[in-house]
Amino acid sequence: MSVEVLVTEVEIRPTEHPYVVRVPGIAGGEPIIKGTRVPVRAIAVHYKAGETLEEILDAYPQVPPAAVMDAISYYLDHQEEIERLIEENRPEGVMEKYQRWMGTKGQPGTSCVR
Repeated sequence: MSVEVLVTEVEIRPTEHPYVVRVPGIAGGEPIIKGTRVPVRAIAVHYKAGETLEEILDAYPQVPPAAVMDAISYYLDHQEEIERLIEENRPEGVMEKYQRWMGTKGQPGTSCVR
């Protein structure tokens, strides 16, 4: 019996920051830390909460310190975009997006939330 392994080529879109990339299909294509699925917005939330580098690294032990610092730098260079992503990914933002999506499926104005 043989086992075939399917390997697909992933399109990695670099940014001007060496540790920050975009990969279609991962985190909706938003900026992530290269080699992970950690979105820059997640690091930005910790940074905005006043957490130290060590505290952020405790939350994301798989991410090197330089990558965390680069994600913070990306956030500072792209605050408007990252703040929008943070808002969209809050529970209220996710529900609003889901409700709009449900409306496009032939049930305008309906919601699964009661």
